[in-house]
Amino acid sequence: MTPSRVHARGRTKKAAVRRRSAEKESLTAAGRAGFVARGVVYVLIGALALQIALGSGGEQADREGALAQVAEQPFGEVMLWALVVGFGCMALWRGSRALLKRGPRRKAASRALDGGRALFYAFVCWATAAYASGGGQGSSGDAKSKDWTKSALELPYGRLLVGAAGCVLIGVGGVLAVRAMMRRFLRQLDLGSLKGRTRQTVTALGVTGGVARGTVFAAAGIFVVAAAVQFDSDEAKGVDATLRSFAHTPAGPWLLAAVAAGLILFGVFSFASARWRRL
Repeated sequence: MTPSRVHARGRTKKAAVRRRSAEKESLTAAGRAGFVARGVVYVLIGALALQIALGSGGEQADREGALAQVAEQPFGEVMLWALVVGFGCMALWRGSRALLKRGPRRKAASRALDGGRALFYAFVCWATAAYASGGGQGSSGDAKSKDWTKSALELPYGRLLVGAAGCVLIGVGGVLAVRAMMRRFLRQLDLGSLKGRTRQTVTALGVTGGVARGTVFAAAGIFVVAAAVQFDSDEAKGVDATLRSFAHTPAGPWLLAAVAAGLILFGVFSFASARWRRL
């Protein structure tokens, strides 16, 4: 091989390395932006739920209510579109992990899970964009949950489908809570940069916030199962009604306040993930 060809091949390899490095940096930035967007929404949902627990709030404690809070702020429309970009970035990052991330530890189930999350955040991105462009008009999250459940119940084997969906939600909630209590999220963080009190704080945020998040998922799933058993779509509840139901337990508003605080902490943990997660 001539020297010119050797140099040409060397330049090609360097260019490929630089390209892959730039792609990795772009995807890393997308992931961090997505975690920030997720954190904003969870903090706002938790704050709205906490106001309800204290008897001083009437806004929906769900994604629509959180977006309404953002829209009311100065430069609210700009902030809404920033969230659209953030959720789009999260969908892109999750999708890249599903399609591009390979290795002995990346099993098919892990890639499928990332693919499902990518689709979920793509939907959230689309719904947030629709909210931002439509001035926040549309039905509430609770009304949408009832409508979707009603449509599903009318399908052949609808009760089985709705019941299965409720069981999946319960299972997801249980997995989220258990993984949080087992501190599995620490495997995804750059522990070399997390030391001392900072690591303790982030760990507490992840455990408490993850358990609260899983509790909400599981409770929503229980209501979906009840809708299937009773063949009544009104039994299904969105995030807002699910959170409000905690105030009607024997623990009263205190349980709702605890879950609300946990959701706020999960939002803060999302900010920490944007900073210290290994992407």
